[in-house]
Amino acid sequence: MMNDKKEEIIYWSLPIKKVFESLHSSEQGLSTSEANKKIDQFGENIIKEKTQHHGVKIFLSQFKSPFILILIAASIIAYFLHEKTDAVIILVIILLSSVLSFFQEYRAEKVMRMLRSYVSHKAKVVRDGELVEIDAKYLVSGDIIKLNIGDVIPADVRLINVEEMSTDESALTGESSPIIKKISVVSEKHALPQYLYNIAFSGTTVASGSGKGIVIATGKNTFFGRTASSLMQKMPEADFQKGIKDFSNFILKVVVILTAIVFASNALLGKGIFGSFMFAVALAVGITPELLPMIMTVALSSGSLNMAKEKVITKRLASIEDFGNIDILCCDKTGTLTEGRLVLQQYLTIDGTKDRKLLFYGLLCNPARENKGKGIEGNSVDKAIWQNKEAKTLQNKVEQVVVLDENEFDFERRRMSIVLKGEKKNIFIVKGAPESVLEKSTKILVNGKKRKLSKIVFDKIKKQIAEYEGEGYKVIAIAEKETAKKETKKSDEKELTFLGFLNLLDPPKKTAKKSLKLLQELGIGIKVLSGDSPLITRKICSEVGLMINEDKIITGEEIENLDDKQLFEIAQKYNVFARITPEHKYKIVASLNKEGHVVGFLGDGINDAPALKAADVGISIDSAVPIAKEAADIILLKKSLRVVAKGVVLGRKTFGNITKYILNTISANYGNMFTVVVASLFLPFIPLLAAQILLINFISDFPLLTLSTDKVDDEFVKKPKRWNIKLISKFMIHFGLISSFFDLALICTLFFVFKTSPELFRTSWFVLSILTEVIITFSIRTRFFFMKSRPSNALLFSSLFAVIITLALPFTIFGNKFFKFVPIPLTIVVFIGILIAVYFIVVEVTKQYFFRKFET
Repeated sequence: MMNDKKEEIIYWSLPIKKVFESLHSSEQGLSTSEANKKIDQFGENIIKEKTQHHGVKIFLSQFKSPFILILIAASIIAYFLHEKTDAVIILVIILLSSVLSFFQEYRAEKVMRMLRSYVSHKAKVVRDGELVEIDAKYLVSGDIIKLNIGDVIPADVRLINVEEMSTDESALTGESSPIIKKISVVSEKHALPQYLYNIAFSGTTVASGSGKGIVIATGKNTFFGRTASSLMQKMPEADFQKGIKDFSNFILKVVVILTAIVFASNALLGKGIFGSFMFAVALAVGITPELLPMIMTVALSSGSLNMAKEKVITKRLASIEDFGNIDILCCDKTGTLTEGRLVLQQYLTIDGTKDRKLLFYGLLCNPARENKGKGIEGNSVDKAIWQNKEAKTLQNKVEQVVVLDENEFDFERRRMSIVLKGEKKNIFIVKGAPESVLEKSTKILVNGKKRKLSKIVFDKIKKQIAEYEGEGYKVIAIAEKETAKKETKKSDEKELTFLGFLNLLDPPKKTAKKSLKLLQELGIGIKVLSGDSPLITRKICSEVGLMINEDKIITGEEIENLDDKQLFEIAQKYNVFARITPEHKYKIVASLNKEGHVVGFLGDGINDAPALKAADVGISIDSAVPIAKEAADIILLKKSLRVVAKGVVLGRKTFGNITKYILNTISANYGNMFTVVVASLFLPFIPLLAAQILLINFISDFPLLTLSTDKVDDEFVKKPKRWNIKLISKFMIHFGLISSFFDLALICTLFFVFKTSPELFRTSWFVLSILTEVIITFSIRTRFFFMKSRPSNALLFSSLFAVIITLALPFTIFGNKFFKFVPIPLTIVVFIGILIAVYFIVVEVTKQYFFRKFET
């Protein structure tokens, strides 16, 4: 552990006297002047942020994306082309997207503020020889502080005195059971919080008893501070963000190159510099999928509503795609693979026989009681005994027994005892930790007969206890003896007859096995990151059918000794980790991200916040602590892997529908651009007016707004999908060239055969361009034969509407006046229909070949 001087001092392994010497303190604490000097030198006991991020700077940073710059340029161009409506729409979309991104980035600072709120604001400290209460931020190393039940511990403290003290460290380690604290030295080799029973950690709470200790670390140097430091690290971009950036750069290159070629070819062929320029920039707007943010927002919003029906709440729309594309899910064991509560599963004698007497004694020697309206109140072990199915059948019998006296449980002896009124002699019953009860026993009960507890039997019972614990059980022992006393003392807990065991277990969820199988069928690898012991973790993994890679569980102690490269290899190779800290969870998740995986992390404690933030998708639950919910992207209304699996499927469907838009529009737009380049070589006029190009873009995109409602092939959701720029570029070239071929077939026929006027030429090409893009959607939307996959009604009706508008416009006064359209002769209409039919067939055949060859 590091102190304020950055010297590596292992305080838990030092005698108390050495701790005082190293911190220049004593049991009388520090003077006010000494404390002030340390504050001036090392700073206050607070978790500081590394940098201050101003709102304006964060907001302006949202406009760095190449795709945003393309859209801004497109809006300016649209404005100068007198398409003010398009310009306003594009700018509104940009603004909405940027505002949402701004709030997401600003959220990291909010998480930090919440994290600091978990640190106690007051502390009882010995200053100038007197016990006073001060603001916790003024604590320094060397201060002597007092801790009482319920206190939030304000710094890392080496304990020097404890009175039946235990602490709740679930916020730090994830372990739900209180940790008994002692003052004895801990071996230097132990560096994990789970093993440091003589340290009270900042941010944890005193569950019982009281204690006194010396502050050994404050602020960012505490174990809790390290968790906060992890939150301050800049996280790598999520997979969705990387995909958008790559796609934006790709579009930018295509737009710049093709626009330059179109402008140069038209200008050099004498069609006028200004006219050529306006035509080229209009085409730039045409090829830019400016409705992509809107399409994404609509699809993601629709996806979030569908996910909400499955108890999955989306805090950040963009995370839906990453959620669907998860290929590794990291999760804790407790509450995810298990029920998250202890259940009494066995009550066995020494020879392994079930004996209801043990359950009966467990109920009698038990302070937990029913509280009307609140259920059973008590610790997790005692509650579990009362919640056993057979406990109800013994309740009347329990109520008839007269309890004469009771010795309460304490953490020093780790047992409790009661005296029951008997017919001849009273019965003294002891319940507690098996080693504690066994060491006070001199006899055993076998087949109803008492026998002497020999050394051989003693060792055999200890081995039996170890085997039960190895199977994941929390073991409680029961013993008895007869007594003439009506009142007893703790010292009477001796010369007992050992009866047997109550074995409790946090059982695996009934749905865990099927849920894991479902996730694996979806191509998602599971990694268990547990703060619990390797033995219990192994037991639960076995119960739920999770194969442990190489049958090896990696512990936190092993991770402590690894460098970044070794951790990277371990994180990839193994899938079960135990006895790990929040820092370890964070490092494992961050390491997996570096490999290019889309990582999801499921957590609900303060200790999970760094890993939630490091993951591509942080997943928490509605009952989680506030900071975990704030750090997460997805909130589950029910902590269940089955719910996660349903959310993943819906996320993949959302991604699938967005992919349909991208493939459709990019191939059609590229085909149109390529056609213009070729047509410019022999046409004596500009083939389409700027306004006509923008109208093509608007009408053809209209049906695609309903893609969010479309059905997605079952095969598509079976594996994680990623942004694949190579696949998009290949699709653009293959299907864009097909589109261009049929465009040129029309152009050549119109120009060389029908010898049409420029107005009829433009009108005919306008109609073909829209109809092909709208109709081809029904082929591109599925990898299979189009008749095998029924589109949504919304897509059908919106497409039909777009077709009707397109065919009607040339015959309306509006189309004639504002877009220079002219009526199309029946001969050309028939020819266009034939081209579209042949085009559809060619695309159907080509897509089978394409997806077989290029999609992995």
